[in-house]
Amino acid sequence: MHNANKQIVLTLDAGGTNFVFSAIQNFQEITQPLSLAAIPDDIEACLNRIEEGFHIIKSQLSDLPVAISFAFPGPADYKNGVIGDLPNFPAFRGGIALGAFLENKFGIPVFINNDGNLFAYGEALYGTLPMINKWLQDVQNPKQYQNLLGITLGTGFGSGVVINKTLLTGDNGSGGDLWCWRNPKYPDWIIEESVSIRAIKRVYKELSGSSESGLSPKEIFEIAEGNGEGDRNAAIRSFEELGILAAEIIAGALTLIDGLLVIGGGLSGAAKYILPGMLKTLRQNIKVANGVTFPRMQNEIFDLTNAKDRKMFLKPVNKQVRITQSDNYANYDIAGRTGIITSLIGANRAVMCGAYAYAIQQLDKRYSV
Repeated sequence: MHNANKQIVLTLDAGGTNFVFSAIQNFQEITQPLSLAAIPDDIEACLNRIEEGFHIIKSQLSDLPVAISFAFPGPADYKNGVIGDLPNFPAFRGGIALGAFLENKFGIPVFINNDGNLFAYGEALYGTLPMINKWLQDVQNPKQYQNLLGITLGTGFGSGVVINKTLLTGDNGSGGDLWCWRNPKYPDWIIEESVSIRAIKRVYKELSGSSESGLSPKEIFEIAEGNGEGDRNAAIRSFEELGILAAEIIAGALTLIDGLLVIGGGLSGAAKYILPGMLKTLRQNIKVANGVTFPRMQNEIFDLTNAKDRKMFLKPVNKQVRITQSDNYANYDIAGRTGIITSLIGANRAVMCGAYAYAIQQLDKRYSV
C-alpha cells in the first residue's frame, strides 16, 4: 500500500506543552514540523491554536490534503472524535467535539486515536512486521507474521493490537488497552503504576533508601550504567521490576493475539535492563494440578535484539508431511515462535506512520462502499 500511495494527510503531535504539526505523504513528512505552544486551560484559544497550526501546514502544500489524522490524549470517544476530561488539558471538560470542529473548518475527514494504537499500527504496516517478514523471506523461511502487539513504555503504559493489518479499536474504543489491567504485585493498583516513568522513580527510591525523589529515569539509567552517583543495584532492579511486571500482563495479551511484540517509548532505551526480567517471566514454566509442568507461553519466546536468538528465530522449522493415500505433501510448521523486539524506527515515527495508514485505510473503506 505505502509504495503507491501519494495522498497527503495532515497530522499533529499533541503534547501538554507544545503542538507539533506536519504533513505526511507516502509515510514521509513533506513539510518541516511546526511547533506552537499548547493552550491547555482555554478551550476556545486551544481549538483556535490547533486550527491555526493545520492552516499553516496546509498553506505549504502544493496539493490538497485528503484527511487529518493524529493521536490525542484520552479519555476520549475516538470513533466520534470527542475528547473527554483530560488531566493535562483542564479546558477539555464535559466532552469536546474536536473531530467535528476540524471537519467543519477544513472540509475533510478527521481521524483521532490514541498513541498506543497508532504506534502499533505504524509498526505493523511500516516498521517491525514487514521488516521481520522480510528477514524470514531472505533466509527462505516460509513463515510470515500477520499480528502484532505494540507497547510503549513512558509516562504511561501504552499499547495497541493489529490483527491481519487491521487495527483493533474495539466496540468502545478501548481495544488493545493494557494500562488498567490488575497489577500482580499490588492488586489494588493498575499495572501502569508499575510500568511507567513514575514506577521507575518510585521503585529506585524504595530500593536505594534514598531521600532523593527528583531523579529522572535517564539519571537512574546512568546510575545503572555506572556513570552516575547512586545505588547501581537499585537502579538495575528498578528497570528489571518494570520488565517482570509488564511481562505478567503481556503474557495474557500475547496468548490472545498470537503475534509479534514490539516495544517503544522513552523507557525502551533501557531495554538492556528491562528485557531480561521480561523474557525470564515469559519463559517460565507453570503446572497443572498433578504437578506436571509445561511452558507458560504456547509459543517459544525469542529476543530479536539478540543476534543468537534472532538467528534461531529465523531458521525454518517446518517440514513436509506426506498426505495419506496421496503423492502430495502438506507443510507442517512444527513449532510456534514469538519474537520480541524494540522499535527500530522509534515511537514518534511509528505513531506518525500509524496516523497516516489509519487515515488511508479508513478512506479506502468509505469510498469502497
